[in-house]
Amino acid sequence: MRRMDNMDLRLLRIFATLVEAGSFTEAQAELNISQPTLSTHLSTLEQRLGNRLCDRGRKGFRLTPFGSKTYSAAKKLFADIEAFNETMGQQSLPQKRLRLGIIDGVVTNACLGLQRALEAFPATHGDIFISLELGTPEELAAAIADDRMDLAVGPFTSKLDQILYTPIHQELHALYCGKGNELFGVEQDKITRKMLDAARFSVRGYRKLDDIYRVGHPRASAQVSRTEAQLMMILSGRYIGFLPCHAAEPWVERHLLRPLKMGAHSFSSQHYIAYKEQNFDHPQIQDMAKIIKGEALCAANG
Repeated sequence: MRRMDNMDLRLLRIFATLVEAGSFTEAQAELNISQPTLSTHLSTLEQRLGNRLCDRGRKGFRLTPFGSKTYSAAKKLFADIEAFNETMGQQSLPQKRLRLGIIDGVVTNACLGLQRALEAFPATHGDIFISLELGTPEELAAAIADDRMDLAVGPFTSKLDQILYTPIHQELHALYCGKGNELFGVEQDKITRKMLDAARFSVRGYRKLDDIYRVGHPRASAQVSRTEAQLMMILSGRYIGFLPCHAAEPWVERHLLRPLKMGAHSFSSQHYIAYKEQNFDHPQIQDMAKIIKGEALCAANG
């Protein structure tokens, strides 16, 4: 194979995600790409490496011996790159730092406004370097497990053994449609099961099939991985889907979104503070966790 470039690294990361997901369906949801696109990326990588990485078909996804060796080598390569970045970063950044993660779409949540915690934290740790990243719950948990992130806040439905999860907030979600949707002008008590089943449904990939199961909808017509993307889908008028109520409220007030069957199809999503068990006594991580939890409690109590 010729010399590695950025494209090769990207394809290797996609391949590694596919291996770790265990199937094309799961990898599609995690990567937020279509199966044809995923297949194209995999074929391109195989062409560049000069050998077949996996067998895929009716029997499912299975690595070839070459694919197994490639995956192991790729994981070592990623670890070496991370170690290099860590070493070089320490040359220019302050020694103390805190790496935070949060899902998107929470800036309008009065109980999960991490901005208040960021305002309060430097009072006791003024010299610390803070990095803040957005991600899906799966991405954030994986980053914590791999020591690429210190602490994260999100709705972690699948929990890893080495991570501690502290519940801090119940976030209300509801089913919405946009102004151009057929259901927008229908009275709530006139919306039937048949109408909902006929509507195009946009699901949030990081929630897997939970959105469909909550409504009992027969199929998904679209998939997103971010709250802003879900907003766009629903505002288009072509799709219905779930949103956090605080994220939808400004659009509801402008009469561009409308909740559907609020009582029947609303639910609360449990949010947690998550960090690695080995960091239970880490002073900066624990101080930030206490501040976030305290801010959420204060907001909940008004």
